Amino acid sequence: MIRIGSGAGFSGDRLEPAVVLAEKGNLDYLVLECLAERTIALAQKRKMQDPTQGFDPLLERRMNALLPLIQKKGFRLITNMGAANPISAAEKIVQLAKEKGISIKVAAVTGDDVLDHITKDQHTLEFDEPLSNLGTLISANAYMGVDAILPALDTGADIIVTGRVADPSLFLAPMIYHYDWADEDLDKIAQGTVVGHLLECAGQITGGYFADPGKKEVPQLSELGFPFADIAPDGKAVICKVEGTGGVIHLGTVKEQLLYEVTNPAQYLTPDVTADFTTVKLRQLSKDRVEVSGGTGLTKSETLKVSVGYHAGYMGEGEISYAGSNALARAQLAGEMIRERLREYIPELRVDYIGSTSVHRTTFGKLADPYEIRLRVAGKTRNREEAAKIGEEVEALYTNGPAGGGGARKYVSEVIGIASVLIPREKVQPQIIVRENAE
Repeated sequence: MIRIGSGAGFSGDRLEPAVVLAEKGNLDYLVLECLAERTIALAQKRKMQDPTQGFDPLLERRMNALLPLIQKKGFRLITNMGAANPISAAEKIVQLAKEKGISIKVAAVTGDDVLDHITKDQHTLEFDEPLSNLGTLISANAYMGVDAILPALDTGADIIVTGRVADPSLFLAPMIYHYDWADEDLDKIAQGTVVGHLLECAGQITGGYFADPGKKEVPQLSELGFPFADIAPDGKAVICKVEGTGGVIHLGTVKEQLLYEVTNPAQYLTPDVTADFTTVKLRQLSKDRVEVSGGTGLTKSETLKVSVGYHAGYMGEGEISYAGSNALARAQLAGEMIRERLREYIPELRVDYIGSTSVHRTTFGKLADPYEIRLRVAGKTRNREEAAKIGEEVEALYTNGPAGGGGARKYVSEVIGIASVLIPREKVQPQIIVRENAE
């Protein structure tokens, strides 16, 4: 058996569950999945400002906690915290290890940055329009697969840090490496992809995204544990968590995660395989232990998906609260005033009455008037100056609008848009760069 733990499901995930896994999970591998589509575009902007940056902002904090445990427990760490700059990430890890007197070998995986191979006449998958219709391109990163990670594992590195790699591939690579699965073992690779998909969001499968008080109860949610999987040579796996940690693993949590972000369960496309989730079998073995088997697959595609980040203008926001009798009516009057004042400048304006109709945009029938409402006005503009007008108008409601407004706040932020295109697989050439501290 090989045991792989999931220590993070996104960039801002909690650190403590990963430390618990590292200390008590008896792991062979710990995977930290910390990269989303917009995350890497933002990382690329940081790298443009400072060539030594562009990796995950929490890398130093996570490594400070985990480096001593890697030395003590002997597991290997795989993570995409390299984001837009895996080499600098590797060098930062080595620096931290040196400060702690820890010997460490880090392999950085590069090659996902394909901005030079993207042309503006390529059509996006989402809108079927050329990239030239979008704003200035910031980044273009291909979703690499296990073929980018396996050479890094061959180096014997304690830590493998990548940029954009498909999330399940981070977990699949150590399975292939450990059991020496061949490219032709499509069902094993598909089954490993299923396990990787189940683990990639960390606390979601242990109840974090499942919990709904009174309907779907999850115990000790404040002490939520993250999952690990024991994987057999044929890919069959048992999803578990460290005994005593909070959360729950049962057929409900596993089924929800299995279908999470899956458009077509019969054809889940990854760089490694086209996996069929409809053949998967789940079995509850005991408390917090679910067996996963039966994943099947077809050959991988000749193209790779590329996530393209682009400058999409600026977002201006303003918020103000109204409380007491007639709060909703006062907030609605304020919203109408803002619409009228900004109509000429900002045609794309959204007005939300938080606490009344801000999420579903409907009342689902007659509801009692709320005692308090927070008005939020937001709009996308071409430049920062226009965006700033939104918050300024909301702030002016203090003395120019309905009675009793308070707690006004205003924001302006750059909008990073995300689109997807395809690129021939042969255009993506992974490379491995090793950095080492031998104390």
